[in-house]
Amino acid sequence: MIMRGNIVSTLGPLLALLIAIIFFASQSDRFLTGPNLSLVVQQVMVVGTLAIGQTLVILTAGIDLSNGAVMALSSIVITKFATAYGLPPLVSVLAGLLVCAAFGLLNGTLITRLRLPPFIVTLGTLNIAFALTHIYSREETVSSLPDALTFFGNTFKIGQTSVTYGSVLMFVLFLITWFILRETAGGRHVYAIGNNPEAARLTGIRVSSMLLFVYTTAAIIYGIAGLLLVARTGVGDPNAGQTENLDSITAVVLGGTSLFGGRGSVMGTLVGALIVGIVRNGLQLMGVQSIYQVLITGILVILAVTVDQLARRRQK
Repeated sequence: MIMRGNIVSTLGPLLALLIAIIFFASQSDRFLTGPNLSLVVQQVMVVGTLAIGQTLVILTAGIDLSNGAVMALSSIVITKFATAYGLPPLVSVLAGLLVCAAFGLLNGTLITRLRLPPFIVTLGTLNIAFALTHIYSREETVSSLPDALTFFGNTFKIGQTSVTYGSVLMFVLFLITWFILRETAGGRHVYAIGNNPEAARLTGIRVSSMLLFVYTTAAIIYGIAGLLLVARTGVGDPNAGQTENLDSITAVVLGGTSLFGGRGSVMGTLVGALIVGIVRNGLQLMGVQSIYQVLITGILVILAVTVDQLARRRQK
């Protein structure tokens, strides 16, 4: 039943994506070219990766406002460890992932042990991560990075189109997460907790441990997004990630995942991220000012949440 509902919830976003593609293709000859579509994927690979972790959290009926700030902190840790301390790139990346895991563990512990609302907890850790990023970086952009840290920003050719390794990594992460949620007991437990945590507990699911695992895993994924951010920009920027938390929620909501938990698909999130990327890219090709791109994205989010609410009411 859950899997069937997830397929249905993804059909709407897929239709919206198809309509957007047809519309923008009719408005610009450049839109459906390989280089432009590759650019769209490059532009969404960081937010798309963030949205994978956000999807896991929202499926449990939680929310994570800290993910953009945690990603920015991890990118500074990775780049500083590699440049200021001269550590090997792999060690630097592991350090960044460890910092992210610590934040995820903190979020999960406060939510499960102290019963604090996820919104409040992650709002607090957002500010902590933001402050630590600026304190540790001393407000300075970290540059002159070793080539290994920018590997995922490199490209390879498919025909005449250049594709980044980071885009491939994002798609691989989506596939792995989709498989885990669909085919494993742990994935089914995530949905069960989002539907009804008390009923899940009565069936033998260790709800607190599972939530702790979800928040920690999501945070590690934010660290991978931080690595992709470094690879895409070629620097460690302390000012990065300030709106990515909202962008990741936008991708999840547009992808058909319910903000109330228990229903949705990570593949829907991929579609949602692509919708945002295609709308912004298409409007840019049409010469529409960026502020109107933000306006239209906001309208799309409200429409998506409205559809979700109406669907929930019909189920009741």
